[in-house]
Amino acid sequence: MFEALATIPTEELALRHARCRRLLAELAPEASGLLVFARPAIYYLTGTMGMGCLWLPREGEPLLLLRKGEGRAALEAPSTRVAAYRSYKDLPVLAAEMGAPFGDILAVDMSGLSWQLGQMLAGRLSAHRFVSGDLVLAVAQSLKSEWELGVLRHCGERHHLALHEVMPRLIKPDQSEREIAHTAWAVFYELGHQGILRMSAFGEECFLGHVSAGDSGNYPSSFNGPLGVRGEHPAVPLMGYAGKVWKKGEPLALDIGFQMEGYHTDKTQLYWGGDSASVPAEVRAAHDFCVDVQAWAAEALKPGALVSEIWAHCLEWSKKAGYYDGFMGLGANKVPFLGHGIGLAIDGYPAIAKGFDRPVERGMVFALEPKQGISGLGMVGVENTFEVTDAGAVCITGDAYDMLCIEG
Repeated sequence: MFEALATIPTEELALRHARCRRLLAELAPEASGLLVFARPAIYYLTGTMGMGCLWLPREGEPLLLLRKGEGRAALEAPSTRVAAYRSYKDLPVLAAEMGAPFGDILAVDMSGLSWQLGQMLAGRLSAHRFVSGDLVLAVAQSLKSEWELGVLRHCGERHHLALHEVMPRLIKPDQSEREIAHTAWAVFYELGHQGILRMSAFGEECFLGHVSAGDSGNYPSSFNGPLGVRGEHPAVPLMGYAGKVWKKGEPLALDIGFQMEGYHTDKTQLYWGGDSASVPAEVRAAHDFCVDVQAWAAEALKPGALVSEIWAHCLEWSKKAGYYDGFMGLGANKVPFLGHGIGLAIDGYPAIAKGFDRPVERGMVFALEPKQGISGLGMVGVENTFEVTDAGAVCITGDAYDMLCIEG
């Protein structure tokens, strides 16, 4: 009676299962398999956003164990075995009955459960010991297949079209941030954005993105990014404020994600209220510095590189160039990273930051976001999404990084 809207190819799922098993052997060798609860990770391994968990044993076929949604799973994950459960205590029995028993030690995506549910799981499965499987999933999802890269490239093309080609024709100084945000939504939806931006960090939310005119770019922020934002309201510190109007002589930063088929690209486009001649030399120089940092980091993102070293180089560069105070945020808005992995979540693994020392691999995808806060004015800079190739990272969200001047 019903048909699936889309399915992930069986051979693609097999590649993902094999990748997770290789990483289990490396990162959690004592575990008998991987027990996954976060819905995006369940989707990654099955093709359906199951309400329940996915058991990936070290050997044998995975099991999708659901609290609800067996009918939908049958449509969207036809190659995955499915069973229903009511309580965590049912899981080992079901797995054994289906020929994929739990071992004594299980790797679990601990970030996919609240503390309450984690304690409940441990109590119901007291005969088992748990180790973290979070890094296994994070690394696996950071390594994109050609199938995933195809989705991301298409997403990036639409993203560039929206922010660089369409939006400049529709916005002008004297509009409020909220008006500009609503225009952006209309443009993004028209180009295929599917209406949700997912974040993996606990408690982080994102809706559309940041619309920051003038000093909103340095407004005190609780979001883990360099760009300040007033937002809609203290309860919704996202998008743009109806009471802040973009004026001539001010920058406007649109830091907005695009999402298609569950995959995200990230991009920030800077606009200037006025003609090119009205851009102060200080503002143009700061923006050009960010463009140069993005170019250097993209070239450095080759297989074998360490993102921690890329971050250290760019941070030191900002000091030597006299930009350190506003680099990656002004004052308390400063963040200790240059960018991040991206895919099924905006804030994917790894961050381009200190402590991330696993070598870069071909097929990884990063958002690079060098930005510069200017006291009393706002923020300039860039952000784009890059695919790692053998020769360095290639931008998939356009190849034009200048500030766009809107005269109104």
